[in-house]
Amino acid sequence: MIVEVERARPEPSRRTGRAAAPRRGADIHAAAVAAPRRSRGRAVVIGLAAAGLLLATGCDSVSGIPVDDPGPGAADPEGSAAPATTTTTVAAEPPRPPVPADAPQVGEVPGVPEAAPALQRFAVDLRAGDLATLQQSCWTIPPLTAQTMYADPEAVLSALAQPGTATDGTLTWTDGVTTVTADQDRVASGYACGRVFPATVEPTHDAADARHTVRRYLARFVGQPLHPDDREAEYPLVCAASPATWDPQGSGAPVPAPLADDPGTLTGITGYTDQQISSQQLTPGYMSVAVPVTNASGVTQNRTFVLAEGDNGYCIGEISS
Repeated sequence: MIVEVERARPEPSRRTGRAAAPRRGADIHAAAVAAPRRSRGRAVVIGLAAAGLLLATGCDSVSGIPVDDPGPGAADPEGSAAPATTTTTVAAEPPRPPVPADAPQVGEVPGVPEAAPALQRFAVDLRAGDLATLQQSCWTIPPLTAQTMYADPEAVLSALAQPGTATDGTLTWTDGVTTVTADQDRVASGYACGRVFPATVEPTHDAADARHTVRRYLARFVGQPLHPDDREAEYPLVCAASPATWDPQGSGAPVPAPLADDPGTLTGITGYTDQQISSQQLTPGYMSVAVPVTNASGVTQNRTFVLAEGDNGYCIGEISS
């Protein structure tokens, strides 16, 4: 079981899509790397592989990043009080300024002209090396994941400078060493955060993403969304009821995702214990996330969320006691 204590930060980009049907795991592909780039390529692979080890052992916290408040639903340090439910107001994002003339180059994506400017704004922040700003801007990505992905800005910028492609709603740039992806439905806001992977690995989402999805869902439910724009209409977190693809037990007889027909399952909760969110793999494409939640009477009990992995990340399909 993985226990994590990461903190979420605000991100301005918007999402209109819904997680697709569950995926059945990621394939690992070997790829040849050109000799002049071999040294940096190994560094990228080693760095991201180390991140995988950290996530697998539950070390999701962001060391050295100051936190002004305990965040939504954070537990009392002594465990003597229910999670706080005071709403934190986050200012709405102002209109996007023009892309700076000296912004890093981002390859055009055929048929998606708004992609390059959206990634250029991200690239400007990446080049500046301000990790706190990146974590605030990329709030749909777990903070430690962002910290690890953006540890080598040069590698990310090199990949983004190549021509991009669009496939099934995912935008991709790669230089053969590093691959950067972004969701096509997020570029309309004018700012899109890239997800970074070694070119030899199929881009995918992991347990930290599943836990972060549950955190965002609970933060909304107690009236403290991680960002004002983090609403179901713009950023769907619940699996769609149709098509009926829900089959976490691998029975071969999929049904509609139960939560889609029962959105009030958690009605009455007032908080959750952020530091005790944990996760485990169920079957290929499905993840279980457990978290203590507290109701208006001050009673805390564990609730289990079952999530399905799709092309756009994880969606929540079922919640049980």
